[in-house]
Amino acid sequence: MIEISHLCKSFGQNIVLNNLNLKVNSGETKVIIGRSGVGKSVLLKNIMGIVQPDAGSIKINGVEVTGLSEKEYNKIRMQMGLVFQGGALFDSMNVEENVAFVLDEFMDLDRQTVRNRVKDSLAMVGLKDVEKMMSSELSGGMRKRVSLARILCMEPQIILYDEPTTGVDPITADAINNLIVELSHKLKVTSIVVTHDMTSAYKIADSMVMLYHGQVIAEGTSEEIKNTKHPVVRQFITGEAEGPITEGENLIFGHAK
Repeated sequence: MIEISHLCKSFGQNIVLNNLNLKVNSGETKVIIGRSGVGKSVLLKNIMGIVQPDAGSIKINGVEVTGLSEKEYNKIRMQMGLVFQGGALFDSMNVEENVAFVLDEFMDLDRQTVRNRVKDSLAMVGLKDVEKMMSSELSGGMRKRVSLARILCMEPQIILYDEPTTGVDPITADAINNLIVELSHKLKVTSIVVTHDMTSAYKIADSMVMLYHGQVIAEGTSEEIKNTKHPVVRQFITGEAEGPITEGENLIFGHAK
């Protein structure tokens, strides 16, 4: 579904993505972990076309997207949705208007079809009779679910999540994790989830990768990551701050990379 090859992105002298390679299979939930500043969110923005890479290839459904015009990329974006960390809702709009925004702006649908899609999408994320609530009235967890409902309205093939459980309590975080798993199974969407939350990562991942210095340094199942001997990965997943982080050998489980 998504194939990324030798992707590079720098901001001034700061190298964020450094010859990064990654594949995400159709219907898979790929979790990306790593410390702050290693390029996780920048990677999502490259996939969405919000940020353009300096070099490398991004193929979505076999289509090379890095050289597309804005108009051409918009057609690709309609297959994808990005759930931002804070929800990115419009404060001046109520829930119904927020969820319907993409449909109203980019699709030629009649009003009743839009209302039905909004209602169905909110139901999928466990929200009912909230259409007239304003964004300011929503809890953090509700904002994230409304943001996801806005994506589901588009009936996407791919959903990208940027820190979906940040800023919510553990119970709400677990509900969001359950929702991601349920949507993956029910809708067969392909998902990429960026997170620092290892509890979430272990629960939702079909496979996991860790980024370090702009590269994938380890990839495997939740169990393989959990039991790794790789020093950099081990330090991250255990949260141990003692001692310096060493580079370690780049490793895809069972194969040197």
